[in-house]
Amino acid sequence: MQAIDWKQFLIGEENFEFLLEIALRTFIMYFIILVGLRLLGKRGVRQLSVFELVVIISLGSAAGDPMFYKEIGLLIPVVIFLVIVGAYRFTTYLTAKSDKIDDLIEGKCVYLIRDGVFNIDDFRKEALAKDEFFADLRQQGISHLGQIEITILETSGSLSVYLYPDDAVKFGLPILPDLFEKKIKLINTKDHYACSFCGAVEQIEVMGKHSCKRCKNEEWLKAIDRRRVQ
Repeated sequence: MQAIDWKQFLIGEENFEFLLEIALRTFIMYFIILVGLRLLGKRGVRQLSVFELVVIISLGSAAGDPMFYKEIGLLIPVVIFLVIVGAYRFTTYLTAKSDKIDDLIEGKCVYLIRDGVFNIDDFRKEALAKDEFFADLRQQGISHLGQIEITILETSGSLSVYLYPDDAVKFGLPILPDLFEKKIKLINTKDHYACSFCGAVEQIEVMGKHSCKRCKNEEWLKAIDRRRVQ
């Protein structure tokens, strides 16, 4: 049985002295990263736009290699950091001066729900699964769309939800999993029903199949009008 070369196993072809150099490089890069992030501003992770996430990922990529590749000098990532931060500052200056450039880089916020129903055209533009969307709403104590006046998808990817007061809650599409699974195509009792696709609510009195007046969908769920759980 071949003996294990522990030195090769642990540090490869380098010597143990290089571990000290790696520690020093990492320590220096740590403070360079802190300075870089400080220059980018004080926004929280959930507030970051896609553009800002790309900048941070670029900084992380530039910082990684110099930590353990001795052939890469520390001045190289410093130059990269300066260029990235400078480009970011210049871009934010342009976005502050021009709404068109701001919309191009940051994107626009999107109204996903208005008056308790889906804003279909805008919802289709976003790569957003209904299950994920409903889960975000449920975490805010929302059980159906009739509780919601407006929902906005911000440029950071977070949701801003404006609710009706309790006395203004109306019938809406249920978003609780056990209720949303109970879709039907044949109406057999007179009641308030919500379109499973767009959320529009109709008081249906004619038995049998029924097409949504708003989107022509033929799958329905019984609408509910319960108040939001506080």
